[in-house]
Amino acid sequence: MSDYHLHLHHHGPYAGLGPEPGVYPPGHIDSYVDRAFELGEERVCFTEHLYRCVESGPILGRFWEDESRRDLAEQTERFVTEDRTLRLESYVEAVVDARDRGLPVLLGLEVDFFPETIDAVLDLIAPYPWDLLIGSVHWIGGWSLDHPEVVAEFTARGVRRVYEEYFSLEAELASSGSVDVLAHVDLIKVFGHRLDKPPVDLYRPVVEGAVASGTAVEINTSGLRGLAGELYPGPTLLEMFSTAGVPITLASDAHNPEGVGADFDQAREAARSVGYTTRLEFAGRVGEPVAL
Repeated sequence: MSDYHLHLHHHGPYAGLGPEPGVYPPGHIDSYVDRAFELGEERVCFTEHLYRCVESGPILGRFWEDESRRDLAEQTERFVTEDRTLRLESYVEAVVDARDRGLPVLLGLEVDFFPETIDAVLDLIAPYPWDLLIGSVHWIGGWSLDHPEVVAEFTARGVRRVYEEYFSLEAELASSGSVDVLAHVDLIKVFGHRLDKPPVDLYRPVVEGAVASGTAVEINTSGLRGLAGELYPGPTLLEMFSTAGVPITLASDAHNPEGVGADFDQAREAARSVGYTTRLEFAGRVGEPVAL
């Protein structure tokens, strides 16, 4: 197996966990590989957030300034400022160096989706030798939807409206063809907010967009370890992807070596339960199916 969604640093101000932001000490990447080997995994793919890299600043701009709610805009500004501590060049160099040393690692990037700047983002990252681009939605306007400081916004807007806004962006991302894999596609349930029944009407454009653009979806186990309480995507949406023929990757979304491959037994079981028999392995942004 392969874990296709991993980060080398924790979010937020440095609290002594792992290396300091932007530092890639000897043995750090190796420790992820060692953990993968312990679990019988074949390779790992690092997918750092682009917004965390200082090079993204001029491209993404101060996107939160268009947010009408000052409290949401100010929270996002604080969060991005404290989190944008990495350098794209250093990250790429660290992973490519590990690969050149013979480690089974892939160079990936998590592209945080902002419709207004996605074309400029793709131009920025084009020169680098990516194996995989995953795409995600973490902001609705200036609202950092998965940040606990502003979770009250779910109640303020109403859960149905939030779902509509979120999946509209996901559908646009899925249709764009700008990335290879959709990351934690129903992240909007991160704090446990649910509708009375699965919003199939909101899921359908995402699935159709992925089919049209040839974009895969990851089964991300991080939801099992939080308030969401289930995999991303949940059972109904995963079945819709399977029925439509959208391929999958497996992902832990871990931010430390100990989390590599976490709960992959449940991910595989969920995949098989809706008819998947293969997953994708990537290299040079080309995915090839292999047995699940």
